[in-house]
Amino acid sequence: MLAKELISDVIPALKTSDTGVKALYWMDIFRISHLPIVNNTEFLGLISDTDIYNMNSPDEPIGNHDLSLFSPYVEENQHIYEAIELVSKLQLSVIPVIDQTKNYLGVITSQRLMQYMGDLHAINNPGGIILLDLNANDYSLTQIAQIVEGNDAKILSMYITSPPDSLKLELTLKINRIDLSSIIQTFVRFDYTIKASFMEDQEMDSIYSNRFEHFMHFLNI
Repeated sequence: MLAKELISDVIPALKTSDTGVKALYWMDIFRISHLPIVNNTEFLGLISDTDIYNMNSPDEPIGNHDLSLFSPYVEENQHIYEAIELVSKLQLSVIPVIDQTKNYLGVITSQRLMQYMGDLHAINNPGGIILLDLNANDYSLTQIAQIVEGNDAKILSMYITSPPDSLKLELTLKINRIDLSSIIQTFVRFDYTIKASFMEDQEMDSIYSNRFEHFMHFLNI
């Protein structure tokens, strides 16, 4: 998936002649806290709601104010993971997209990124969740897949989190089976440490969503 495929067709860009009041109104309408400022097709930078609140006269054109804009962006043909990395690292509500000649194309919202990653990780698919605690050197995707598939099940999605400066990994598996007992027994037989497991219910959905957000926060590409 490339960045250009997730560009919003509704989020507007500001002009330097627009006021801070107008920017706040748009932010409220679209439930975001950043908007791009564009001159014709040139991306000038992002303005945040905090920037506007700090203005002495928010009803004046944005261009009248001395703003220290920052200019994060991704190019249209960059992988979507690079957009996710910037959004997570900089705590952005939108990430601008430009083409190879630096022309502004639009923005991707953090909500759209979360929706995409949720679809990718099969959050809404029925099944169970297993959390494995293992050393980085012991990680073998081939063996893990063989254990799951050897119990007539499939891995719907998986992701890894790791604390900074640690050799430990936490592997979260979403599996297309609600009864995980035989799979767990096989993992134990192969000396894997089961940190937790969850059957399908509302609590599991909440836990998986929270862990997915944890993954997004610590995503390291």
